[in-house]
Amino acid sequence: MTFCRTLASLLLSCTFALLSGAHAAGIIVHDARNRDITVADFARTVSIGGAITEILYALGLENRLVGVDTTSLYPAAALHDKPNVGYMRQISAEGVLGLNPSLILAIQGSGPRETMDILETAKVPLVLVPETFSEDGLIEKIKLVGHAMGVDARAECLSAAVGADLAQLRALRAKVTKPVRVMFVMSLQNGRAMVAGHKTAADEIIQLAGAANAVDDYDGYKIIGDEAIVAAKPDVVLSIERGRDSLQADAVYTHPGFALTPVAANKSFITMDGLYLLGFGPRTAAAARDLSVRLYPALAEQGGAFTSALSAANCRQ
Repeated sequence: MTFCRTLASLLLSCTFALLSGAHAAGIIVHDARNRDITVADFARTVSIGGAITEILYALGLENRLVGVDTTSLYPAAALHDKPNVGYMRQISAEGVLGLNPSLILAIQGSGPRETMDILETAKVPLVLVPETFSEDGLIEKIKLVGHAMGVDARAECLSAAVGADLAQLRALRAKVTKPVRVMFVMSLQNGRAMVAGHKTAADEIIQLAGAANAVDDYDGYKIIGDEAIVAAKPDVVLSIERGRDSLQADAVYTHPGFALTPVAANKSFITMDGLYLLGFGPRTAAAARDLSVRLYPALAEQGGAFTSALSAANCRQ
């Protein structure tokens, strides 16, 4: 009887520890700055990065969140219910530390650097989650976030579902016989276009959708002139919805550079939700599917048969 009472007490203690988010031994997480971070308590987590927040909700961990950044737009409850620490590239250390977090998960590229340096020296584990725009990078991101939160099994469930969706996407993409040339335009101000080159989320989502980036001579984002636009010969301009600041189709069609490309001739302009399109979170395969169908209407039937494993999976427990 004494043994049974002792065992019951031990189980109760373990259950309490799990519910409180504590991990006595500590979890080692290798982050984007090539550091091994020890995480012992994830009960009060601040998430900086829309994809991280989306993953945390998909893993059923929203109750551990005490703050999110402004890019945490999905699910809508995140930014509605949780304190807002500001835009991921303009984070203030005071705003984050004022929430008394036990863990900070920040997507690589969060800043400014001065703030990240302050957070790094604070007595709160800061895990910088690597941002690699690829199928493998997406899977690894999910696994790392799940590991940092002590829920590896849930992360395996989620990554398996996302992997299945990416496999369906590959089958759809294989039906593309002639890739169209897509130019992603972030903004068009004073006649100057900010365009995505290689090693960007836009470049990768274009390729996932079975298209080709019309820009192939630089990395990152760059302002380009009319001659470069004409030389790139884009078939389609892709952009993101930004409310009143959204790029408008007519502004593209009447632009001196785009007017001399197939974009204006074919009236080919597509906008999509920014986080959905470029976030590289669990819904990326679905976003690429949606883009592919819009680029290739002939694939509508096959695209309609895309059944998301993510929507059917329950990785929250």
